[in-house]
This record gives sequence, C-alpha cells and structure tokens, in this order.
Amino acid sequence: MDIADQTTAPLLTRLLRGEPVERTPVWAMRQAGRWDPEFRRLRANKSFFEFSENAPLAAEASLAPRRFGVDAIILFYDITTLAVSMGQPFELVPTKGPVPGTPIRSMADVAHLSADPDPSRYQHVLDIFDIVSRAVAGELSVLVFAGAPFTMAAYQTGIGRDLTRLRQFIIENPAVWQALLEKTARATVSFLRVLMGKGAACFQLFDSWAGGLSLDEYLSYCQPFHEQIFREVSGPSILFVKDLPFIDEAARSGCQVLSLGVGHSLSAIKARHPKLMVQGNVDHMMLIDQEPDDVRRATRACLKEGQGERHILNLDHGMDPNARVENFAAFVDAVKSI
Repeated sequence: MDIADQTTAPLLTRLLRGEPVERTPVWAMRQAGRWDPEFRRLRANKSFFEFSENAPLAAEASLAPRRFGVDAIILFYDITTLAVSMGQPFELVPTKGPVPGTPIRSMADVAHLSADPDPSRYQHVLDIFDIVSRAVAGELSVLVFAGAPFTMAAYQTGIGRDLTRLRQFIIENPAVWQALLEKTARATVSFLRVLMGKGAACFQLFDSWAGGLSLDEYLSYCQPFHEQIFREVSGPSILFVKDLPFIDEAARSGCQVLSLGVGHSLSAIKARHPKLMVQGNVDHMMLIDQEPDDVRRATRACLKEGQGERHILNLDHGMDPNARVENFAAFVDAVKSI
C-alpha cells in the first residue's frame, strides 16, 4: 500500500486499518430504506425484489444517504439474496417478511441447495457494487453484508423469528438443521469472498435473531459458524446480534468490530476487550419520536462514551420506517459539529 492510498482512503476504511482518524466515522444500519422519501420515490410501486434486483435503481437507493454526509454506503439488497442464489426462491410478504417458496423440511431439501453458488446467481449485487463504487470514487467506504447461518436458516425453514417454533423444528429434525447450518455457512463464505474480492471495505454479518437464544444454543448454532466465516473470509468484519447478551463469546468470534445495543456500555466493553472495535449504539427509537436536538444530545453522549477511538457511530438497530428525516440528519450532523 503506498503512502498516497493511506492518506486518501475513506475515514471508516482508515479506522478499520487501525490508523488514527480525525473523528468518529458514522453510518446507520438500514440507512437506505422506507424512512427516506428519496428511497420511496425510487421504489415507487415496484415489488421489493423487482426493485432490489434492478441494479441501477438499487445502487441509487444505496447512494441516497450520501446526501446526509454518512461515511459509508452499505449496498441495498436482501439477506435472502444468498438463499435465492443457493436455489431456494423467496418472496417478501407484507407484515410477514421474507417467505421461502419451498421451506426446508428434509435432507433432500438441503441437498438441493448449492454450497458454492455461481456469482451469476447474484449478478445484480455485483452490478450494484460496481455502480456504487464508481459513484463514490474512493471517497466513502462501501460495505456489504450477509445473514449469519442461524438467522438465515430460521428464514429458510419458513419459521423466521419465532424461536419457540424453531426450537421444536430443531428437536424434530436435528440432522436437517445441522446440515442446513453447515451448507449455508459454506455458501456465506463463498458469497462474501466474492464481494470482498471486488474491493468492499468491510462486511457485516447479521445474526439478528440469535440474541434470544440461551448460551448453550448460541454456542451450538451460532458461535462455530461466526468463527468459520470470520476465519475464512479475509478483510474487516462487523458482527451484529440484536440485543447481544453474549459479549465475551462474540468478542472471541474473530470479528474486528462488534455492533452493540443500547443496553451495552461501549467504554466498558472496549476496556474489557482492548483489541476490539465497537459499533453503535444510539437508540433507533429516538429517531421516530424525539426532536432533532434530543437526537443530537443522545448522539454526543454516545460519542463521549466511545472516547473517539475504536468506535463507529451507528444505531442500536436498523433505521425504522417511521423515523423522521430531520432526526437522521441530526444524528449524522452531531458527529461533525462537535
């Protein structure tokens, strides 16, 4: 890496390299979404997959938050993109979320899935990456993501976030469940290697529903696959588990950055894990029902606890569709106006 690259790289990229930065970088999960009138204008009346698989439109949606001054663009696509590329069609059902055309129920269903999907099966994501990368021209970090095997498998079985039903499925189909986790993990590695190989600055692994598990369940269904993915995919990485209760286990997973919720102390976790970077943790609900000045105060309090190092400013969860535009602007502005 030459000296020019070191001095001109985007802020978030430099932080992830361990370099000193002039301020805390900021972006938000689901920053490209229904809360933004520009996103709604672009989507118009298109179905979710019709919109997300239209690379020029999805790229424009990915780039829309740039006007607020964020330091990173995360590509707009769905976590089920990987499952579709593995050979399992999905549709997005209003109020239900992603629903598989054929839920995984048997070893034969798992055998039908590809553990190494051809990149042509998710060509629209590669095209989105190319369009976004050209547009930001090295001025912003470009992020990619994937669902972790536990959360993906919950969707692939057609059960989703209902942990009671999912536990029953696992009890009744232990071999199917394990085979599904293992195959999805291999496919996730393949998918992320391709995207990181194109030059993504970082990938975020979402295990959204794993926070409701017991420790034994987490160690069985999540931890080994987090470790596998962070070990086998080169490059900076972020782990997100909603309301993560297993901080020490997650810190040992191999991720570079741990995304934290409002119940976590950034300073305490950084002190306990001195090599770990943290992401978060402004309450996303504040952007719905508070005033911009309230959001600024909360954001500055978060920045103070982050101590200006090893910290990426973000929310505790993704942007809510009901979030106010002026509050998102205040959230981003707070880090730049100190």
